[in-house]
Amino acid sequence: MSAVEEKLSSLGLTLPAVAAPLASYVPAVRSGSYVFTAGQLPLVEGKLGVTGKVGAEVTPEEAKELARLCALNALAAVKSAVGDLDRIARVVKVVGFVASASDFTGQPGVVNGASELLGEVLGEKGVHARSAVGVAVLPLDAPVEVEIQVEIAD
Repeated sequence: MSAVEEKLSSLGLTLPAVAAPLASYVPAVRSGSYVFTAGQLPLVEGKLGVTGKVGAEVTPEEAKELARLCALNALAAVKSAVGDLDRIARVVKVVGFVASASDFTGQPGVVNGASELLGEVLGEKGVHARSAVGVAVLPLDAPVEVEIQVEIAD
């Protein structure tokens, strides 16, 4: 077990199997020293536990936990591309999409769920640039979607 996976375990988390793509794409692509993940939904065993818009059917607190789950799924996608999460030199960028009610403006707080997980698990290597974007709807009516870009050390 890698040090990153041991840290996840100490937080009571298990790295899931990589989520199967919903369409014609792959979960992650390596290009040179970088891995780019596809957008990761908060799927657990292939299913969404919560659907709807943040600020309407989904509370910001629930959505923050869902963003954390998205980041965990993104780490699984990275592992599928490089085999060992200990090879992560740093998280470069996180992009979070939040399906938002028309008056909801707390997207940064929601995406903090993903950012905080990456920091807890990777320490300084988890510090990253980020975008948090409100959108009208996401695939499967998911409340949150997160993608990450990481640099890999050889």
